[in-house]
Order: sequence, then structure tokens, then C-alpha cells
Amino acid sequence: MSFYEFKTEDAERFAQNHGPVTRFGKEMRFRYCPYCHGGAHKDKGTFAINLETGAFNCQRSSCGAKGNMVTLSKDFDDFEISREVTSYYNINNYNGRFRTFKDAHRVTESKDEAIEYLKSRGISEAVCRKYEVTIKEKGILIFPFKDENGVLKFIKYRNINPAEGQSKEWCEKNCMPILFGINHCTSFDRLVVTEGQIDSLSLTEAGIENAVSVPIGKNGFSWVPYCWDWLKQFKQIVVFGDCENGTVTLAEEFQKRFPKITRTVRVEDYQGYKDANDILRNLGKQALIDAIENAEAAPIKHIKEMADIEAIDIENLPAISTGTKELNDILSGGFHFGDFVILTGRRGEGKSTMGSQLVVEALSKGHNCMIYSGEMRDIAVKNWIDRQITGLAKPYNSLLAMCEDWYRGRLFIYDDNVIDENETDDLISTIEDAIIQKNVRFFLIDNLMTAMESAASTNEALYRQQSEFSGKLAKLARKFEVVILLVCHPRKSSGVLENDDVSGSADITNKASIVMTYSRVIMDGREIDPAVRNLAITKNRLTGKLGTIKMFYSENSKRVVELKSKDIPRMYLQTNLKDSDDMEEIPF
Repeated sequence: MSFYEFKTEDAERFAQNHGPVTRFGKEMRFRYCPYCHGGAHKDKGTFAINLETGAFNCQRSSCGAKGNMVTLSKDFDDFEISREVTSYYNINNYNGRFRTFKDAHRVTESKDEAIEYLKSRGISEAVCRKYEVTIKEKGILIFPFKDENGVLKFIKYRNINPAEGQSKEWCEKNCMPILFGINHCTSFDRLVVTEGQIDSLSLTEAGIENAVSVPIGKNGFSWVPYCWDWLKQFKQIVVFGDCENGTVTLAEEFQKRFPKITRTVRVEDYQGYKDANDILRNLGKQALIDAIENAEAAPIKHIKEMADIEAIDIENLPAISTGTKELNDILSGGFHFGDFVILTGRRGEGKSTMGSQLVVEALSKGHNCMIYSGEMRDIAVKNWIDRQITGLAKPYNSLLAMCEDWYRGRLFIYDDNVIDENETDDLISTIEDAIIQKNVRFFLIDNLMTAMESAASTNEALYRQQSEFSGKLAKLARKFEVVILLVCHPRKSSGVLENDDVSGSADITNKASIVMTYSRVIMDGREIDPAVRNLAITKNRLTGKLGTIKMFYSENSKRVVELKSKDIPRMYLQTNLKDSDDMEEIPF
């Protein structure tokens, strides 16, 4: 565990003053080396920073500069990684500004007023003298902070009875901040950290070894660089901060800096009290001991008890019917809430039509829907949907009005058809809002990957964007228990389509719970029937059941149904209107 972990943005900040730069794979290459500036011949491109490790070197033999970001921070006055890094590595003698104390090893004698005050807080004279707590002047306690070698580094004052407007606590200026009580720690097994000095003394009073407290409150962590090497030697750190509004102070910062070894006292073990000293005075020493023994590590993300999961019948999970019996049978009822579905197929073979047909089916079952179309204008999408609902190539006006009344307040479309890398987050946010505000349960996204292709600068960038976006969609579907259907193009132009043929990152189909392909039926290199399609389920994470269904497509109505049920009438609208002259005889 090192104090500084390289971040790409650190290299980018250095380049602002020492560029220009060009990126080549995992390297940031500078036009001129910031050390030798290319030498007499102004050699270019000899200096590079590795964007994975932060290591750098100059390839000019007469220069040969090498190191890492900390080296650059030391060598260039116009670049600082952070104040913490500067402090930890004492760059350019940064820590030389701290004052030193005469007789820094001298033991301070505790005065009676300090002893009596700490007794009133449940802390014995022996503990007061051990930690050298004394009085500066009447009513002003002194807490000396000494390092592991017993050298005085920091002094803090506490006003026992502050008048209105007076400070309660303050410290000496220009002192190196460290933890209080370091010099009395006896092992590196377990360290207990409190917010206040009286709290750490309360733990010592209860017989708890290795109790320390922070120098400048819950929000001040300037002490970390000066205690890091000492802290990381411990096997376990227990945070016993103040309990405020149901949370324990200091805990989040310690968990972030020392995630593997930090535990936190449980809120319930405060039993309504604010801090360790309150517990000592009201509940006694054993309550402090028990609280530390019960301290818990931060919950591990993405883990829950298997026994807490509700036992269900997978075959009878709530689902959105697809309107196709064979498909419902394969999927155990249809698309289940939480499914992230991939639909792929070659250009011009009808995958978008299949997607919009599924929207109509979801609407017919009472589910609100939303469409994103990256390839069609909104008026074209509406025309497609209206034809599928009515079964007519040219629905007449009164029937169109009925369509609009049927899906008003239930069917929505994303108000844009070009998405760049940054705007994908806007779409995710819009989907989330639509779930919460419009109760949308079924989403069709067709075809976002096409729009991404125009925004990405390289295939690597495109695949990263696609993978990240697919992951967000999958998480969104699970989190809100909705169905998200993503239409994607395949890579291949011929042959049977498989999961790995989806264009872009392989992570796209890895993240999906269902993958379907929709294609014309080709035999011996020829299409057997322009109205027949194959709908193949090539991935079904819930049950593993796969299969291929023959579908029938009507060019007039844009409807897609099972081939064997193509002559069965399908009614989405309840109407008593008589057929007009321009209605076509389309039974399904």
C-alpha cells in the first residue's frame, strides 16, 4: 500500500505547462523533453510518460532522465501532485517550515486543575499523568502530541469553560500535525482512533491499548502524510468517532484510505450517546470494550445473503408478453422485469420493425413504453407504430386519432436522434426519469451504437463507450425492474449470426440476459420467401432454453407475427368504425 497512486490526470496537468503532447497507445509523448528540451538538435518525441504507471524516461542518451510523477513534482516548481504528496515526500524540504521545541523529550508534569477536570470526565489521575495533560493557565488544558520516539510535535489547547464568543479549542501555529497518543501505543495489532483527545483518554481508562485521537477534528486530515508509515503497520484500525445523525465521524475517510483493515463502531453500540467519553460516564468501561469488539468492517459492495433472497418459481415470474406464443414459451412467459435484451440482425432485414412490434405488444398489455431511434425521424417512427397498431398501410384520420388516444400518456420517444459520448449520460438520466415520472416499463433503443460510431475517435474508444453504456443499461434494468431492448448491428454480412457477431465490444452481449437475432431465411444462397424471417434466441440467461421461430412479416402493415398464426386477426384497438374504401384486407 503506497501513499501515492498514479492518476492519468496528474500527467495531463504536467503536460499543460510542458507540452504539447501526443498520445500513442499507453504513452503520452512530449514534443520536447522537459529536462533537455531536445538538446542542440531539438530532437522530438524522446520523452514519454507511461499512462498506466506514471513512469517516464527520455531516450536521448545524453539526457536519460527517468523517474515517476513524484520525481517531476520534485524537479519542476510549476507542478505539484497534491499538498499531501508534497508533505509525505517532503518535496523541496516542505516540512522544514514546522517549528521544533526546546526539550522536546521532556516529560510535562500534570497540574492539579487538569487532574481534577479529567476526573470529572471519568478519567483517572494516572491516565492524566501518563499522557502529560496539564494546564497552561486557569481553565486552559494542554494536550502534548508526541511521536513514536516521544518527541513533541504538536500542541493543542482546550478551554474548559469558554465564555460566549471564545474558542473552545485551538493549536500552536506551525506545528506538524500528528495523532495524539502515538508514543503510548505498545503494539501493531489493533489501533483505535477517536475524534477528541478526551475520548481517546476514555478508552485508555477502560484498559484499551493503542488509543489515539486526531489533532484537528473530523474534517481535518492534514496529519495523514506524517502518520501514514506508522499507521499502515497495524493489522486493524477501529474508528470510534462521534456519532452524529446516525453516522460515525472519521469512518468514511479511514475506510477510503485503509479499506482492508478499517472497522467502525456500530451506531447501535453508542446507545444514544455522542462519543466514547459519554459512554464511559453513563454506561461504564465495559460498554466501551464491547463497542470496540463489535466494530464492523464497511459492508462489502455488491454482496448480500443468499438466504435473504426470496424463493420464487422462475416459470411464473412477472413478464411482459412478446405477443408470440413460441417466444413466450422459450422465455418462460416473455421478457422478465430486469431483463436487458439484445436484438441484432443485418441491415434492411427488419430488426427495427421487430423491435417496434414488441413495443406495440407491450402497450397492448398495459405497459408504458419509450423509444430511442438513432436512425429514423420521429415522424417515421410514429408512422411505423401506427401501421402496426391498425394493420393498415395508410390508416385513415379517425383511426389515427384513436391510435393517439390509445397510447397518449403511455408511449414516449427520446427527443433527439444524435448521441455523442457525453450525451449517453443524458439518455441514461432520461430513462431513469421516465421510469420514475412516467412509469415506463419497456424501452426500445434503436440503434444507439450507430450514433456512437460517429462520435468515437478510434475503435478502442468506441468499444469502451459501447461496453460502458451497455453495462449502465443492464444495471438500470435490474435496479428498476424494467425491460430494456437494445438493437445492434452485426459484424458479419453473411452466414448464421451468433452472439459474438454483434458489432462492437464483446461485452455488449456478455451483459445481456437475452440475445435474439432476426434475419431473412436463406437456403442454398437464396431467400426462400421475402415475407418469412427467422427469430433465433441465442442466449437466455434465466433458463438457458434456446430456439428458432419462423416469423411472418407484412410489408403493408409492418406487422411481425408467428408464421403459423399469420391468418389469425390481431386487434389492438376496440372500434366500431366501418371499413373505409382505403382499408386493406390485412387480417393479422
